[in-house]
Amino acid sequence: MKFQSTRSDGKIKYSSAQVIKQGLADDGGLFVPEYIPTLSCEEISSFCSLSYPELAATILSRFLTDYTYDELLEDAKNAYTHDGFDCRNACELKKVDENTFSLELWHGPTCAFKDMALQIMPRLLSRALTKTNEDRTALVLVATSGDTGKAALEGYKNIDKFKIVVFYPQNGVSAIQKLQMVTQDGNNVDVCAVNGNFDDIQTGVKNIFSNEEVIQELSQNGYFFSSANSINFGRLAPQVVYYIHAYCEMVKQGEITLGEKINVCVPTGNFGNILAAYIAKLMGLPINKLICASNSNNILTDFLTTGRYDRNRDFHLTISPSMDILISSNLERLLYMVAGPEKTCEWMHSLIANGYYEVDGETLRVIQENFAGYYADEDKTRYTINTSYNNHNYLMDTHTAVAFSALSDYRSETNDNTKAIVASTASPYKFAKDVISALSNDNATDEIDVLEKLSVATDTHIPKPLANLDKRNISFDSVCNPEEMREYVLNFIKK
Repeated sequence: MKFQSTRSDGKIKYSSAQVIKQGLADDGGLFVPEYIPTLSCEEISSFCSLSYPELAATILSRFLTDYTYDELLEDAKNAYTHDGFDCRNACELKKVDENTFSLELWHGPTCAFKDMALQIMPRLLSRALTKTNEDRTALVLVATSGDTGKAALEGYKNIDKFKIVVFYPQNGVSAIQKLQMVTQDGNNVDVCAVNGNFDDIQTGVKNIFSNEEVIQELSQNGYFFSSANSINFGRLAPQVVYYIHAYCEMVKQGEITLGEKINVCVPTGNFGNILAAYIAKLMGLPINKLICASNSNNILTDFLTTGRYDRNRDFHLTISPSMDILISSNLERLLYMVAGPEKTCEWMHSLIANGYYEVDGETLRVIQENFAGYYADEDKTRYTINTSYNNHNYLMDTHTAVAFSALSDYRSETNDNTKAIVASTASPYKFAKDVISALSNDNATDEIDVLEKLSVATDTHIPKPLANLDKRNISFDSVCNPEEMREYVLNFIKK
């Protein structure tokens, strides 16, 4: 399997190890496989007997052919079976009602779905350095809207030949998310708040990645750039696995028959999580509709409805902050898969120059055959948390609630009651203040004390990674402006 850029004609090919090491293509595009490997119904049936690490190694081996199956299996076992995950399969499928299942992806060491990729990705990248004869140290830059940062810090801490810098929006993450990052331990990590939103930070990181002067200065100091964001295919590929796993779980539990189609609903801002489900569908997983759930920053809903992507709009800070995004990087991969590199390159240049683009009718038709877009504002999000708990005794976080609301709207509009998997992306305790407010109108102000309140009110346990966060030492208190991020990175490598 070779890879190419979403913005090139494919004449230049890259190995999977090079792709994982490099992260972003030289032309600013994202790496994509030259084809999507397919799965037969018989193969999907055989997956039902595999452990999660075995399934991960099997699926990843279809894409990452520079790696042996045994290498991938070793990495998957180390990633998913250590003490950091509090359930047998690294994730859990919970039945909420007759036709709706919650795929809980937050049972890892940081209580968010990013653990599902970021516990194995550092291991893949470490092997990539060896496979590409790289003797420099990898400098991993991360732009985070809340969850990726902590998951990346936890995955890369104290690993030889790696250093990691995480940038997060100063006023754009929850108190729990912030505490998780600024109390991080590790001798190779750094965390910095930025006076701006996630899009400012993501743009800043991309600009640093493509700055030749910075790249040369890094190389002279024995470093090179890599990324832990979902722009890196090494982050995206492991996410495909859990959708296949969830389907197999539904078959094993007798909820569906092999080959029966399901719907999948995903709360997303950067489009990576739902793109992984689309790749699973292209591989042959029986998925009918992919429901893309957005919060009040509903740029993806508008795009999937009209074909016009326009970031020239108001930016909203919401109670689902990990989705507070107006530049959905992974959408570029979908455009490439549907329309090819030439149109994708044209649209990306228009986005950079004008802040918008509009796809042609045929491209939109193909996208709408696979995707539907819905969004939930703050009131609908709170209402969904409340009704889910009171009617089904199912407790969910603010991002998962956005998805359940979107699925409800989709079903009401289409009368499509196909059994559906909803990606549950974070523990309700990561956003406890807003969750308990939705349940009881308790407008608590202390986001640490409210963890205990939520536990008592719902008779559930505070996840171990979030307990006693306020007792941990603050290691990082730096703040910079977006235009100062470059200098911050250069100063970090000189420490």
